[in-house]
Amino acid sequence: MADEVAVVARHPAIARLCRDVGIPEVGSADVDAFLATDGDAVLFFTEDPKKYPESSDVAAVLPELIGAFPGRFRCAVVARESERALQQRFGFARWPALVFVRNGDTVGSITGIQDWSGFLEKIRALLNSPTRREIAAAAAKDNALAAQQEPA
Repeated sequence: MADEVAVVARHPAIARLCRDVGIPEVGSADVDAFLATDGDAVLFFTEDPKKYPESSDVAAVLPELIGAFPGRFRCAVVARESERALQQRFGFARWPALVFVRNGDTVGSITGIQDWSGFLEKIRALLNSPTRREIAAAAAKDNALAAQQEPA
């Protein structure tokens, strides 16, 4: 996982997640290893909390969100130096972001701070949603079936 020096340089709310809650920090070099484990994972993209103050708000509620879904997903904070490159890979547009990934495939994201019930509803939906790859495969299958049924 990302080295300890990067964690120390973090905003105190983000550093607390890593230090006190035990959420690992991952970067471009080790994110795939973190995501390789079967099941759901959440990547927390913070950017600079001074620039995006909602990041520290999300950091404050993230342990409670994890607790509201015990055993349903594991979580990591994305190293600041890797955030922009990984943002392109996981495809979200707003900071901060919680990106949900299942078995290495993106499911979706929650951006910004939400009220408690909004977070719970969106997390529940993402945990029960297909991945983007599964959606694309189903659409391709539907298109192939439709093409076969068209008159020649």
